[in-house]
Amino acid sequence: MDKFIRIDMATRKVTTEAVPEKYKALAGRALTSNFVNDEVKPTCHPLGKNNKLIFAPGMLTGTTAAQSGRISVGGKSPLTGTIKESNAGGTFAQKMAKMGIKAIVLEGMPQGEEFYIIKIDMHGVTIDTSPADILGGCGNYNALAFLAEQYGPKVGIAITGPAGEYRLPSANISFRDPDGNIRSAGRGGLGAVLGSKKVKALVIDDTGAPGVTIHDPEKFKEAARTFARGLTTHAVTGQALPLYGTNVLVNILNEAGGLPTKNFTEGRIDWNTNISGETMNEIITKRGGKVSHGCHAGCIIRCSQHYTDEKGKYVTSGFEYETIWGLGADAMIKDLDDIARIDREMDDLGVDSIETVVAIAVAMEGGLIPWGDGKMALDAVKQISVPTPLGRIIGSGTSIVGKTCGLFRVPIVKDQGIPAYDPRAVKGIGMTYATTPMGADHTAGYTIATNILKVGGYVDPLKKEGQAELSRNLQIATAAVDSTGMCLFIAFAIMDIPEAFNALVDMINARYGTSITADDVTNLGKSVLKAEREFNKKAGFTNLDDRLPEFFEYEALPPHNVVWDFTPEEIDAVYKGL
Repeated sequence: MDKFIRIDMATRKVTTEAVPEKYKALAGRALTSNFVNDEVKPTCHPLGKNNKLIFAPGMLTGTTAAQSGRISVGGKSPLTGTIKESNAGGTFAQKMAKMGIKAIVLEGMPQGEEFYIIKIDMHGVTIDTSPADILGGCGNYNALAFLAEQYGPKVGIAITGPAGEYRLPSANISFRDPDGNIRSAGRGGLGAVLGSKKVKALVIDDTGAPGVTIHDPEKFKEAARTFARGLTTHAVTGQALPLYGTNVLVNILNEAGGLPTKNFTEGRIDWNTNISGETMNEIITKRGGKVSHGCHAGCIIRCSQHYTDEKGKYVTSGFEYETIWGLGADAMIKDLDDIARIDREMDDLGVDSIETVVAIAVAMEGGLIPWGDGKMALDAVKQISVPTPLGRIIGSGTSIVGKTCGLFRVPIVKDQGIPAYDPRAVKGIGMTYATTPMGADHTAGYTIATNILKVGGYVDPLKKEGQAELSRNLQIATAAVDSTGMCLFIAFAIMDIPEAFNALVDMINARYGTSITADDVTNLGKSVLKAEREFNKKAGFTNLDDRLPEFFEYEALPPHNVVWDFTPEEIDAVYKGL
């Protein structure tokens, strides 16, 4: 990849340059986080002219390697004020890589309220005025269909929805998948940054692209086969996820007593069968939907699905555990169809489904929405596109909802809503929530693998011992994986199957003609975390921000009646020796 494209939205000037020397060996999250640390003013307002937004495919994106279709997006988060990298599937990243584009950077801010569409193809970059058809409340599904009709059925598209147009802190960036549906870089509000740049969408057409060059094709093929074999033979990536999606975790976390319920007041529900992955599988099968589906070309885990309504009409895909937990347990909505309709609406509006469902549960505790009322919750989400006062409050995220309602029981870290694992009952994930540079984010160091699923060993989720080290090691590994362009779920296989991990390293070496080692991969992950923490420090964050809400310390969580019992010193130990 040899092109570094900068687009100044203040002047609409496009500069295509050679990749800066310091970024030549970086890709994905390693590139976005280092770039943001280097070029974004840490104290800038995230929606002001000094923030920048960078899109970058990973090291292996665009190759035939399984699971290598992720795009990383980086900037300063409007939700947390910290550095942010968010990644997604779809077709955008693979097209970038095949066109030899290392990064696309959006900077500056135009005057006026006009929105634009940026078109990138092998002839260059053009900036068009966005048609009114896809502005002012038009949902992402219709907007993506309109853009595909205008620019071609096979183009890649990155888009901000109505929430991003209004620059709401929960706005995401959605990407068109191979079926014309939606995959999102969800967390952190980067869709609001795209909206602040007055960019409605980026369209990428790789017609005539040369494709990705492999230094040693035969070694790459051999390593890719070994890697794929590891994914298909592992119990999680080869069996559980293809059958039940990530929603396989509802019953597992419920049994473990770590399923946050009714705004984190309990850890177990008795209606888990209503919303479980097993039930979802049965419903999809009965209605003729797709139980297993990939979010990008080359996905062999296929944890996504097509969820249909009673008449067999498509409703949503990528129907994730996080969304189903947040609405089904945390907000106590017991009808999976109601949850699916809300999920579709969130995709259509372009909001982070984790932030929004946690905000809904807090809004229910605050009396804005009745507990368990799926119809009222759906109406509240729809109001984001108007937006009404309630829509603005929900779309501004969990922290704002809590302040509006005068609550102290607000599950956030660095103003980002806490996801679907209670840190009192799964203590390792609590360490990740507290210390990741990006606010509460389970994917930053997914200790559920080892605490609950016993992948890569076992650390008792109810005990303090070993949690700091587990979180640290997984945060390092995740930062490296996010830099490869790989789906995070490869971690299940590479943590248990040494040959699969070695094959990942071998693919990188065969791709670039390098000779990196496992230690080099670890050092890459460490360097990413150092860059992210350095940015946050310059932005005014300290170790005192690496803390969970204090109600976790004194409210015991049933059924295990456990509390968050780590000292500040024990939390700070996560990054010792990094």
